[in-house]
Amino acid sequence: MRAVESVSKLNTESVRGWMNGRKGWKRRSNKLTKEFVFANFRDSIVFVNRVATIADGRKHHPDMDVRCGSVTLSLSTPEVGGISEKDLDLAEQIDFATSWNSGN
Repeated sequence: MRAVESVSKLNTESVRGWMNGRKGWKRRSNKLTKEFVFANFRDSIVFVNRVATIADGRKHHPDMDVRCGSVTLSLSTPEVGGISEKDLDLAEQIDFATSWNSGN
């Protein structure tokens, strides 16, 4: 039998503290968002595929809005109705694995 993972919604102060020192991540309502800008559509799709691999490995998936030269990620945990530690962990892994050093 699989253990049930306990996840809870983070308070505003915890999310603000996490965002300090993290480039590009913003809080929009109950989601973390970040826009990644690329030179062309193909680079955007390569990025989406990297994020998909990371997300599948963590069994936690962001919403992705793909435009010609940009991808906006939105992370939240539906079962808690907001941002959880799972979202912060996934955001950190995405930044690390994609070597994204600048943000909007």
